[in-house]
Amino acid sequence: MRPVLALFALSLVLVAAGCGGGGSNTTTSTTTTTTATGSASDPASLVPASLKSKGELTLGTDPTYPPMESIAADGKTIEGADVDLANAFFKELGLKVHVVKASFDGLIPGLKNSVKYDLAMSAMTDNKEREAVVDFVTYFSAGTSFYVKAGGPTINSLADLCGHSVGVERGTTQESASKAQSVKCRKAGKPAVTVNSYPDQNAANLAISSGRAEVGMADSPVVAEIVKQSNGKFESTGASFATAPYGIALPKNSGLAPAMLAAVKKSMADGTYIAVLKKWGISAGAISNPKINGAVS
Repeated sequence: MRPVLALFALSLVLVAAGCGGGGSNTTTSTTTTTTATGSASDPASLVPASLKSKGELTLGTDPTYPPMESIAADGKTIEGADVDLANAFFKELGLKVHVVKASFDGLIPGLKNSVKYDLAMSAMTDNKEREAVVDFVTYFSAGTSFYVKAGGPTINSLADLCGHSVGVERGTTQESASKAQSVKCRKAGKPAVTVNSYPDQNAANLAISSGRAEVGMADSPVVAEIVKQSNGKFESTGASFATAPYGIALPKNSGLAPAMLAAVKKSMADGTYIAVLKKWGISAGAISNPKINGAVS
């Protein structure tokens, strides 16, 4: 979700996910690597003893970002591609996972010293700024897309936002991108972008449908789902941009990253990973070379 710019430790701004885009063509190595504590062919052997003894880890996610994470029809169960992937990865780790609802901008602060969560998986973009605070294991590729109320303005790029109002989820890369574009608009002598930030994606969608904001921005798979579920109320506009990796966020130096990377690779190798993506209609974002802290910018 986001999908994934949380304010942390005064003014540190951490930016979140973009979606869309295709996967990497890099072939995953079949060579088994070893560490002092275990083998990459056995992800469970790489789990630190302090975490293995817990038996169950708590995963935070913001369930307002379908198809990545959302609340099921029963009104309480959290479901989505990220949830199914997490279950697959944790099966390889020999651990149980307890998925809990969280605000997106509270995920990274909640990971500090595992105060609330042992990890977070919420369509969160892995970027250099966030890597200064948490570790990531990448597992998906996504970009950002625009959407408007049917008949709304045509937006083909960030430059087209000048003079328009935007509705975005708080703490996301879309929030930071629209704010940065507003500065560029003013410097160019054009009207600024009015950026309206909301606590979750549902609130942002409501702002667009009610006319309080003209343009929505979210991760590409999410925009596709928003448009699909709106029954003609919303339409996408322009092309997706800013493709970047999603990452599973872990407390810095927790020791879990090598085990999680091995679990992701094993799920890819046995077909579970791509089966989950196909189930949720997002196989275009598949990658084949997951990394620890694989941000490119």
